[in-house]
Amino acid sequence: MASSPGLVLLYDGLCGFCNRTVQFILHHDRSGTMCFAPLQGAFARDVLTQHPEVRRLDSMILVRRQGNALPEVVAVRSEAMLRIAEYLGGGWRAVHVLRILPAGLRDWAYDRFAQFRHRLFGRYATCSVPSADTTARFLP
Repeated sequence: MASSPGLVLLYDGLCGFCNRTVQFILHHDRSGTMCFAPLQGAFARDVLTQHPEVRRLDSMILVRRQGNALPEVVAVRSEAMLRIAEYLGGGWRAVHVLRILPAGLRDWAYDRFAQFRHRLFGRYATCSVPSADTTARFLP
């Protein structure tokens, strides 16, 4: 799976909230197909090189690879979170109702939270190590 992942969440590996979000997704992911890569790693560096428009954003980045013929698609901020909820399915799809709000307003709220996430959830000195049963879903 890790050699050619279709859906990858790039996250701040030093952020307590981001790490908890990854653990939340792992726990609720019925299909078990989403992969994860820290923004501090090689996979994320390659993605950010291909998408310089998202390089400076303080956001999780959801990358959907669509095959060799089509370019990969990136979603950031509130759009990434809404797509993650849709991916998780079930009751999490109810979050889709937030689409009635303008993207600018959703992103403003996302950015305000991002400013305080380290104070609220802490910051790690190094990226956390995945558990043995989920290691294959983490990219360097």
